[in-house]
Amino acid sequence: MKAYWIAHVDVTDPDQYGQYTRLAPAAFARFGARFLARGGRSEALEGRPTPQRSVVIEFDSYAQALACYHSEEYQAAKRQREVVARAEVIIVEGMAP
Repeated sequence: MKAYWIAHVDVTDPDQYGQYTRLAPAAFARFGARFLARGGRSEALEGRPTPQRSVVIEFDSYAQALACYHSEEYQAAKRQREVVARAEVIIVEGMAP
């Protein structure tokens, strides 16, 4: 069953955020991630104010999504992101067909 990362990100230093965007793709490629939405137009209708970036990433399984997040490659990218952005990342399992 498919699984999805849903991430909301507010970047405080776009130049330094580039370190994250250079490192993270290795993890996503390794685990077969497919970007469904990435930083396009968005509007918060309820809850917190609209984040600067919203991202939805599809994986073939919940286990793959978790493995990607916990991978050495992604954790290295995350360390770069943490100092220059505030992020909320949720992994959600898809519905059975």
